[in-house]
Amino acid sequence: MTWPVGELDEVRRLRALAASFPGVLLEEAVLPSTFEDVWAVLGDPERGFPGLVPDVRTLRVTERHGERMRAAVRGRSGLRGRFDMVLRPGWCLMQSRFLVFGMGAVAEGDGTRFAYMAALRVPGARVLGPPVRRLLGPLILRRFVRRFTPEA
Repeated sequence: MTWPVGELDEVRRLRALAASFPGVLLEEAVLPSTFEDVWAVLGDPERGFPGLVPDVRTLRVTERHGERMRAAVRGRSGLRGRFDMVLRPGWCLMQSRFLVFGMGAVAEGDGTRFAYMAALRVPGARVLGPPVRRLLGPLILRRFVRRFTPEA
């Protein structure tokens, strides 16, 4: 007798992870670009994240061990942080002392199902989450949709 196995794709895995954080921002959409085109950008965080991920001015990978790495991030607001990071095709998870950030992507038809998650790791995150989700969630998602919409 064997145990049943439940497989989750990267977007479902991100949804499950997001459920564990109070006040999490989780947005999802189908991007009108192929998975390969989307991941060519998102799989290169030093060049792909600045300007696309809110408040990331620079990201520099400081250590790399396969899919695990460390990164130094500087924000437009002046904030700086060191992040532990896991990056593999369709999956990015970054954690600092105060923030957890993740992206999941899977091919869906001619496009890519994409999910974006951000959560604060501070007291009061449950209270701060709803206004942040309402204000920032749609704006953040629009950046990704615009970036990956082919020009006509």
